[in-house]
Amino acid sequence: MTETKRTSTPSHESLTTSDPAMLRALAHPLRIEVLAILDEVGEATASEIAERTGQTVANCSFHLRSLEKAGYVERAEPRGREKPWRPAHRKRTIEPDPNDAASVRESGVISAGFVQHEAARLDAFLTDPRPLPPEWVHAVTVSTARIWATAEEMEQLGEDALALLERFAGRSTDPSLRPEGAVQSRMFLTLNPDRDEI
Repeated sequence: MTETKRTSTPSHESLTTSDPAMLRALAHPLRIEVLAILDEVGEATASEIAERTGQTVANCSFHLRSLEKAGYVERAEPRGREKPWRPAHRKRTIEPDPNDAASVRESGVISAGFVQHEAARLDAFLTDPRPLPPEWVHAVTVSTARIWATAEEMEQLGEDALALLERFAGRSTDPSLRPEGAVQSRMFLTLNPDRDEI
């Protein structure tokens, strides 16, 4: 499958959900991978996704239809006889309803799936035997920290960290905003209290 990002634009800017039924639609690791591929390349056919994942076209088509039914993906403009898919939203946020135990539980399960997906991607990057160009060696950061914080402070820390990304806004869809030498990069952030402390 070509790695070129296509110009297909999702029909919606963002999705924030706490709905357990909608979250359950992501309860399969392949669906998380399919969404990640579509986010990366912009649009792809079931055949192209099958090539990337090593799954059958039929299996990818099934999961794409399930994601479509839940509102996560949609059909892109046909390319001749090809019928590609694209993300329905530029950004998705899982925001559990603290008063709904099912919402909190499903959010945790789905978030754990995303963590596993990102951990596998990061592991593949860090253990890749090919050397990094020297200018990128110190740009890669892996860090852990142990802090003491209230729930309010931790929530604010998460908001502050995400706000740092605002300076890169628009670069995914508008290449003219990318400075020379910019490459697609990843940030993977988690914040959580120690379970025994709460």
